[in-house]
Amino acid sequence: MATDILHELGPVFLGSRLKRLAERMQAGAARILAEAGLPLQPAQAPLLAALERGPMTVGELVETVGYSQPAITRAAGQLVALGLVRAERGGDQRRRTLSLTPEGEMAMARIRRLVWPRVGQAVTGMLDGLSGPLLEQIAGIEAALAERPLDARVAAIAPAGLVIRNFEDSLATAFHDINEEWVTAMFRMEPADREVLEQPRARIVEPGGAILFVEAPGLGVIGTCALRKEAEGVFELTKMAVRAAARGLKAGEFLLEATIARAQELGAETLYLLTNSDCAAAIHLYEKNGFVHDAGIMARYGARYARCNVAMRYVG
Repeated sequence: MATDILHELGPVFLGSRLKRLAERMQAGAARILAEAGLPLQPAQAPLLAALERGPMTVGELVETVGYSQPAITRAAGQLVALGLVRAERGGDQRRRTLSLTPEGEMAMARIRRLVWPRVGQAVTGMLDGLSGPLLEQIAGIEAALAERPLDARVAAIAPAGLVIRNFEDSLATAFHDINEEWVTAMFRMEPADREVLEQPRARIVEPGGAILFVEAPGLGVIGTCALRKEAEGVFELTKMAVRAAARGLKAGEFLLEATIARAQELGAETLYLLTNSDCAAAIHLYEKNGFVHDAGIMARYGARYARCNVAMRYVG
């Protein structure tokens, strides 16, 4: 095993060791932000948090955040380029006032809702039980991150407040729009899509199927999934979609588990789905939750959609 020179020399390289620890933490945080659909680097988030309190100059941000002036200037420029911060010059042309744009305010709302609570819980759990001298505690954190990076720890924490709702006519528009969003983003709407999305009660619910929705606090209905009854004991899991704006909540997995449970309640002996190989993340989720690729299902049902080149069957 390679020697860890920073660990070996202890207090001599404390600053370098803290920098390395920060880099490991921020690498995990960057993946968490990306998963939540936020185009940020972790070091930029404190600037947004400070500006959420009101407009500030670069000098005021230096005092509030504690970064150097060059670091603040660089990060602020990046946030302006992302459209999250606006820069305006006042009476003194040498001083710029920075403030959040509407997009920046929305990003902060998502961070507070989707990122900080779970990151805080993950870090608190990682720190629990640490004691002794500072260097020993740093070693404990390093060992914990080596065993499970920060983003893996956050991913294991279920978001609070997700609830499943059953179909009602007032949700028909949400069923249509959520599905149309993802289909048109990747493919094109087909007659089979429109038939179901425009008549969900007649095509899904009344023949003995079900439509479920997942709702998140502050966001409303963010995803949906249907069970279409093909024959006695045979159901197609179809029209599963989660809004892009709700990424990072693990809503898809929560919804899929609930839909599988509902299929079992409905007496499903065969539960299958049809998809496309371009939907790699969805296929991985299906595989993780008990679906396997099935050539027989493909041969029997695959012609339903022109885009279908993957068929899967639930085996538990």
